[in-house]
Formats: sequence, structure tokens, C-alpha cells
Amino acid sequence: MTDTAVTDTTAQPRADLVEVETTAGRVRGRWRGVAGAAGSSAAFLGIPFAEPPVGELRFAAPVPHRAWTGVRDALEHGPTPQRETLAEITLIPEPSVPGASTLNVNVFTPAPGSGEALPVLVYIHGGGYTAGSPASPWYDGAAFNRDGVVTVSISYRLGFDGFGWISDAPNNRAVLDWLLALEWVQQNIAAFGGDASRVTISGQSAGGAAVLALLGLPAAQGLFSGVYSISGPIADVSLERSEKTGRHLAELAGVEPTRAGWSSVSEEGILDLQKKLAEPPQGGNPMDMMTVFIEEGLPWAPVIDGQLVPHGVLDALALGVGSDKPLVLGATDDEFTMILKEAEGKLRFIPPSLLLGKMGLKGAARREYLAANRSVKGTANKLGRYITDRMFRTAILRVIAARGAAPTWTYRFSWKSPTFGSSVHCVDVPFFFDCLAADRVGAIAGENPPQSLADAVHGGAVAFIRDGDPGWPRFVAGTEVARVFDAGTRDDEHAFDSVKALLPA
Repeated sequence: MTDTAVTDTTAQPRADLVEVETTAGRVRGRWRGVAGAAGSSAAFLGIPFAEPPVGELRFAAPVPHRAWTGVRDALEHGPTPQRETLAEITLIPEPSVPGASTLNVNVFTPAPGSGEALPVLVYIHGGGYTAGSPASPWYDGAAFNRDGVVTVSISYRLGFDGFGWISDAPNNRAVLDWLLALEWVQQNIAAFGGDASRVTISGQSAGGAAVLALLGLPAAQGLFSGVYSISGPIADVSLERSEKTGRHLAELAGVEPTRAGWSSVSEEGILDLQKKLAEPPQGGNPMDMMTVFIEEGLPWAPVIDGQLVPHGVLDALALGVGSDKPLVLGATDDEFTMILKEAEGKLRFIPPSLLLGKMGLKGAARREYLAANRSVKGTANKLGRYITDRMFRTAILRVIAARGAAPTWTYRFSWKSPTFGSSVHCVDVPFFFDCLAADRVGAIAGENPPQSLADAVHGGAVAFIRDGDPGWPRFVAGTEVARVFDAGTRDDEHAFDSVKALLPA
């Protein structure tokens, strides 16, 4: 079957447009700058890699997009699975685009149709697996293109649609979306000037967790050659928890937990149900809720189903899955301190030791942790640092331990946002993409973010994507060197010492 309803066969050739042949048909992108000139690149936006996940395909495994005739315009971002933004968590501008064909890729390349074989970056957005969008101007690949890297951003189903348990539907539908998008890259990236044998996958926050999950996924091993995880927690969900949550949501919806039952619930209805699930219980203690979140993690995330995902991330890495692939992973110093900003005044009268005790940190470990973090001032900031360490930096050390001798590098992003006064969640993303002039960067990075820091962060990423080595020493037992990105970037053998009190003895 061919798709002719969305094609354009009448447009006349134009110097600012460029066409490439994909396995499903020809696509038309747009040059930014003079076509083919040094420093210019082309953007191909909203290329569908799967059929729209609607109707019979709504809760099914993704199906490769059918072929089309003529030339398909890829000049505007495609529809996004995101319908509502997660503004209270992320400061990244991630627009929602309406429409049904939500499974698509954006390709940014300096060499479309050239026959070159440039290294490739595939980026998976964050958003807690319930929000986020590949259409962000921050994820534009222009700077990577300038440095000889073809860049791809992908979409995937979110929330219940992507991860929720349904009795007669495949688990991990979003993971299947990731895999199909990576298969599309393998089959098509050469046409855009990329090398399918040199694909680095990267993402931030939930996207960072996604690439760690893919690193430990047997089915994904032939689809990429390296991983760069930015603020990626370990986000495993047990099958038992997934089924319990799915059944509970079906009860709230008043439907059977089947595809037929859920087909009667609209997109908006599912979003409302997800919000109800996230609401605190009447009279619930915020500290108890935060503890549960830290201990259990996200409700919507890859499910250890024993089939597509046979093991949790750490168990898979300990078994040697992905050990042939180089890995960079790191986090900002104070990922979620900003969520405590409004409570800062109230918290300043409460001893941090008391709150940490309520969150499960007690005895000698608590004393050791507080002593190692004396430089962090104020109860809200200490609590924010603890949340960061529990969710992100301990995960880094556990991943490194599970990988053993596999090539692994780590970093800390310590530069403080002048807006928030700490190194908050998402502040490192515009430095990674070297897009300091992009929309809304100033809201998180101030009016004059240091270009030298972007040169260091982005340059290390380019080196890793190109050569499999970011340019600083590996983190190994005995030296434990980490790159510290700050106003004065440096290497530090003690960068993770303050976290070690939180690790099992």
C-alpha cells in the first residue's frame, strides 16, 4: 500500500530546498544558510517512522510507515505525543504540535545526499515520560552539524499510552517506538550523510534514563555504538507494579483493563486520569511522598517484563550487556533543588538532619553525608542536594560499578544558574547543544551564559560521538577521575566523594 494523501508532487525546485530518498519515499528538507556551503546545514522535520498510533494501532506495537509516492515535505515539525507540557519541572521550551502522526524523526545534517559517512547523534527528549517534545529549538542540531555530526531527534509515546499495562497489549510500547526509530536511522541515515555504524544515543532526564535502558537492552545492541546520558536516573518498573497501576487506572476510568476497554477513553481522559494518579492523598505528608518517589521512581517507565526487557538496567549491565559500548554519564549538582524554592523560607527553621531522617537517612550514614556536604548552605539546598544524589549521582556510581571494566566516563555539571543560584535540572542542555542564543535559554542560564563552558561541554560531546572518547580520563577504581564542568572546568578525583555515604556498605 502507498500513501498519496500527504505528498507534494507539484513544487518546483528551489535553491533553499533539498531532497533525500528514504526507504518509504522521497522527502524534502530546507537548507539553513547557502546550500552546501561551509557551516550550513539542512533540516528535515517530522519524517514519520511509524504509522499513526491511532485506532487499531493506539495501544499496539509501532508499525513502520507505509511507502508514499512523490515527494513528502519535511519542512515543519510533525505532531508530538505531548499534549500538555511539564512546565513545573522543565524550563526547556518543548512545544506541543497537534495531529495524529506523532511517531516521527527530525534530521539535521550538513551533508544530505553527499555519500559522506559522518558520525551520528540520536537524541531522546526528557519530560518524566509524560511530557517533552522533539520539536524544541534547543534540540536543533545546527552546532553538531557545524562540527561534522548528523543529528536526529525522535518522538515516542508518553505516559500510559507508552508504558501503561493493558492485559492484551504489548508492554513497553514506548521502548518499541525507540527501537523502531533507531532501526529507521540504521536504514536511512546514509542518505543524509551519516554513518550507521557510528551512532551515539543521548538524552536528558527521562531521555537519559531511556538511553541507559537501551544500553542494557539485548534487542537494541546492534542499533548504536555509544551512549551519552545526561541526568539519567535508573527508571525500572517491575511488571507487578505496572500491572497494579494499570488495573487501578482502569478502575478510575470505569473500564476493563483491555484494549477494547481503553479504546473508549479519550486522550484527554487518560491525561486527567494520570493527573489523578499523581495527586497526593488527602492529608499526605510531602516528605513521605518525596521518599516514595525517590524509592519507587517514575510510575511510567520501561517495564521489566521478562521479554523485551528481561532485566533491570543494573542487572543487565552487570551481565555484560552493552559492555562493548563507551558510555558517558553525569548530572548537575542540584537537579531538583528548584522544586523546593517556594518552601525555602519555611524549611530554613527545620534542621536538615530531621528532614533527612524522615526520608530514611539515619545514623552514621546521615552524619557522614552531612559532613561531606557542609558547603551546601540552607535546609532547602541540603534537601535538594540529597534528592539529586539519591536519584542521579548514586545511580551514576552504581552504573559504573555494574559495568566493571567497560569504558565509562563521568562528569559533574557544577556551574550555577544565575537565575536559581544552583546547578539545576536542565541548565546543562543548552551547553550540550551549544545553543546559548536559543529561545528561553536566558530564563535558566542568565543573560550572559559563558560560551567557554559551552565549548567545553559541547566539544567533549563531539569528541565522544566522533572518537568514542570525550577527552578526559575514564572513571576507574583507584583514580575515579570525573570532569567537573564549571566556570573553570577541571578534572577531579574526589568529585563523587560526597555521595558515597548513600551507597550500600
